[in-house]
Amino acid sequence: MNTACGLLGKKLGMTQVFEADGSKTPVTAIEVGPCTVVQKRTMEKDGYVALQLGYLDKKEHRVNRPEMGHFKKANVAPKQHLREFRVTKEVADTYEVGQEINIDLFSSGDVIDIKGTSKGKGYAGVVKTYGFRGGRSTHGVHEAYRHGGSLGMCQTPGRVLKGHKMAGHHSHKTVTLQGMKIVRMFAGDNILFVKGTVPGSRNSLVQIRPAIKG
Repeated sequence: MNTACGLLGKKLGMTQVFEADGSKTPVTAIEVGPCTVVQKRTMEKDGYVALQLGYLDKKEHRVNRPEMGHFKKANVAPKQHLREFRVTKEVADTYEVGQEINIDLFSSGDVIDIKGTSKGKGYAGVVKTYGFRGGRSTHGVHEAYRHGGSLGMCQTPGRVLKGHKMAGHHSHKTVTLQGMKIVRMFAGDNILFVKGTVPGSRNSLVQIRPAIKG
């Protein structure tokens, strides 16, 4: 488990950068933080140690009363997103409720882990989702070109076993990419350029934290 604190951000899109030798590198631009410590989880009270971070301000009239009480207790402005980062007690002790954490947590060249939600593809069949070949189109086969085929069930056990690859919701899953490298860093604009692609659509929420060493 990664025990270092991270940050929340949003994916801005993709572009490219050119290195000194003229090579081209595809990068994803991410707006990172600033985030505010809204709550500290402790081993004595909660059974684990974590920092709850808030990202992006939210209008007060869009916050319900229990949420508003939570933010007022921390004496911070309401936030659109709240996420917890598991940390060690030593790391948690370096932060206080209400403290702001910004992009200075990282530096150019760092290796990070990024968690996001992949783009949803809607309801899809087995050919698109799993690459099935589909049924044959000869010998009297009737409109079974993209079907999954028989499930092989007889009277015993007389049901479909769990885990079969079937049609259903495609993508829109939590994805974590490990070992992503920061290529460029623009501290004044709170923007990171990360080598490669990052899961999610534009303006989608991502969680960033230092990669596990070793």
